[in-house]
Amino acid sequence: MAGLIGKKLEMTRIIKENVFIPVTLIEIPDNTVNQIKDIDKDGYSSIVLHSNVSSKKWKLKEVSSDWYESLKKGDILSIEKLEKIESVEVVSFSKWKWFAWAMKRHNFHGWPKTHGSKFHRALWSIWTRKPRKTKPWKKMHGHMWNEQIKLKKISIEYIDKDLKVIALKGWIPWARNSVVILNF
Repeated sequence: MAGLIGKKLEMTRIIKENVFIPVTLIEIPDNTVNQIKDIDKDGYSSIVLHSNVSSKKWKLKEVSSDWYESLKKGDILSIEKLEKIESVEVVSFSKWKWFAWAMKRHNFHGWPKTHGSKFHRALWSIWTRKPRKTKPWKKMHGHMWNEQIKLKKISIEYIDKDLKVIALKGWIPWARNSVVILNF
């Protein structure tokens, strides 16, 4: 298993066998091997990649690797590593939604809007009779999203070596220009 750091560009569609296929474009700049971790020193094997995602932003990411023996510090991994790969695993963080009330965050249906009810969008009981503290499993309002999401077996539809862009089939659920990790 290995990986590359990329940047989500946008969604578009391509034509394959007279059928439109929705794809997400991901730019993959050259990734430099910054550090090699092996079982003897660190207890596990992985490589630390350095990537210039944009002119102002660079990213260091640790990726588990099986074939790190052939790599040295300073080697460059590019889009050519994806030529024989059919599908990848995409990892990134979801969009940050700030603060959300319980109905939006947990998809609650709400309470009756008729027959004199004045309790439409609020939580019901928070179950704090004794002991008087909120239960940790209670679904309440708070920060929404900003969690790591992993999509498995996303097929590669198109690779453009000149632009250093690949097209992954379907929708990749992150914001434009966000950093994604491709594991293969």
